[in-house]
Amino acid sequence: MRIGVIGTGNMGTILAEALIEGKAAKQEQIHVSNRTRKKAERLRESYPLIRVEDRPADVIAKCDVIFIAIKPHDFPRFLKENRKYFTKDKCAVSITSPVTPEQLEKALPCSCIRAIPSITNRALSGCCLITAGTNCSKEWEEKIYELLSHIGIPVAIRQEWTRVASDIVSCGPAFFSYILQQFIEAAAEKTGIEREIASLLAAEMFVGMGNLLEKNYYSLASLQEKVTVKGGITGEGIKVLEEANLQELFGKVFTATADKFREDVKGIEKAFENP
Repeated sequence: MRIGVIGTGNMGTILAEALIEGKAAKQEQIHVSNRTRKKAERLRESYPLIRVEDRPADVIAKCDVIFIAIKPHDFPRFLKENRKYFTKDKCAVSITSPVTPEQLEKALPCSCIRAIPSITNRALSGCCLITAGTNCSKEWEEKIYELLSHIGIPVAIRQEWTRVASDIVSCGPAFFSYILQQFIEAAAEKTGIEREIASLLAAEMFVGMGNLLEKNYYSLASLQEKVTVKGGITGEGIKVLEEANLQELFGKVFTATADKFREDVKGIEKAFENP
């Protein structure tokens, strides 16, 4: 199976790298293109056998499954210009959340799926969010699940969960890296610990906590229970966090991302009306 990746920005590049590192495909099975060819060529520095094509049309024509990793507002024009290359036997996969499988299906004659990756897939971990189009063949749906299982855990989501699931899976690493960074800065400012040491300790704590959860040693609740000894120091810190009302804070985060998502969706709907 030949795999195409159109758009080698952050997520397109991560996807191509992960597919190779996860042994989902060999380098020579992957064809890429980008508006700026030089950017696509950078992948060859690490993967010299990757095939860099001049045009998206070349990628589509030569590949069986095509991951479309372009900006959401570029989709309508891209699909209109390249429709004839998406023959019925192919599968088009959008990796962007505001573009629905239904919009893809209206524009293309082939099987269509939305698969939202996460930066964690670069480490062959985390989840990929899958929503198959109504007319997607069962064969292609199974192939995409199998392909993406090499780089993470494919999880089927309903359309109405798209934004919040994306917040958790795709935006979550940025949110929590920001929180961890503030955790480190506060430690350095309040205690004088060197930032380099605090960063190492915090990063290893985060990785270790992830391993505990992954191996099912503890749930989030039981982990807190094990660490928080009655009358101990950890409990005093938890009280401060409770007073800060983090649930309300994250509620505001989800509201902000949902508002931006609705704005993007409206813009894309308008663009599809006049591609």
